[in-house]
Amino acid sequence: MTETGEEENVSAEASGFSDMSDSEFLEILDLEDGKESSALLSKPGPSSELSGKDDKPMCLPNWKRGLDVLSPMERFHLKYLNVTDLSTQNWCELQMVYGKELPGFLTPEKADVLDTGASIHLARELELHDLVTVPITAKEDAWAIKFLNILTMIPSLQSEGCIREFPVFGEVEGVFLVGVIDELHYTTKGELELTELKTRKRPLLPLDAQKKKDCFQVSLYKYIFDAMVQGKVTPSSLIHHTKLCPDKPLGPPVLRHAQQEGFSVKSLGDLIELVFLSLTLSDLPVIDILKIEYIHQETATVLGTEIVAFEEKAVRGKVQHYIAYWMGHREPQGVDVEEAWKCRTCNFTDICEWKKGGGVLGSTLELQTKKAK
Repeated sequence: MTETGEEENVSAEASGFSDMSDSEFLEILDLEDGKESSALLSKPGPSSELSGKDDKPMCLPNWKRGLDVLSPMERFHLKYLNVTDLSTQNWCELQMVYGKELPGFLTPEKADVLDTGASIHLARELELHDLVTVPITAKEDAWAIKFLNILTMIPSLQSEGCIREFPVFGEVEGVFLVGVIDELHYTTKGELELTELKTRKRPLLPLDAQKKKDCFQVSLYKYIFDAMVQGKVTPSSLIHHTKLCPDKPLGPPVLRHAQQEGFSVKSLGDLIELVFLSLTLSDLPVIDILKIEYIHQETATVLGTEIVAFEEKAVRGKVQHYIAYWMGHREPQGVDVEEAWKCRTCNFTDICEWKKGGGVLGSTLELQTKKAK
């Protein structure tokens, strides 16, 4: 089902989940074939400003905020992060930061890639179920839709069916993460398999650097999903991080849809209780297999698959490193010298202080890390 705002515009970020899958969100930053291809993006000039959609100058990131330095979580007004925020850090952390500082800076080429990829994901989702549009008026309504989706998907997964676009969430290293798993199904051997769909503009498999980012993404999905079905995610953690109001009555359209699905609820709190109870009683297994499927956008041809070996210690180590940036404990980092080829097709290459500084942030953008209290 999908939701539409009537009285209040509720962004995807406010709801905690994007209407498109996480993998399609990542296509914005998918630099396609890196070394082999020429620059696909419109490059900004060498000046210290970029032009916005209305040709108005957009200021460069201003990381130096005086004596009272805010953490990136505070500076970007984030209550929680998307899985794609961390997986994008795996590609280039500084590129992700520039993207946060300059929202909406998306070239037509990348917009086309995003639209095409989203259409392929939508077609796959429609193979399993119809989408119903449900008007929403608050962020609690938006989260309620996600919880209703979870409640309808759990029985399908219990009966060894295939489900797509499954929302996941949980606290990792003190930060709340949300994401959307493309597909979950059982193999002929009865193993629970996660399949992540990645669409490619060119009929070529990605480079190892791209695969590394994708592998980390699906590993993080498993880490969060496993915690959900093992009862390690709590309602109190969800409410604390999202600042949702569990007692707020749900909008009439959401209530009607809940009743149609067989759920008698009045508030978001009622749905939260149902979701966590269902996860606890479902006896769903942890994910056994992680698979990435690369598909050519134009022909829908499967270019290849990647089976990912889950290494919990390595995943935790990366998460700790990436979250240290969000908590303000360290500066953002650009790519290593041997991966400087990534800069060739980056939107921000002409203003990147990391590139200008030869692998360090320039003094004009020197970060002040937040002092430990």
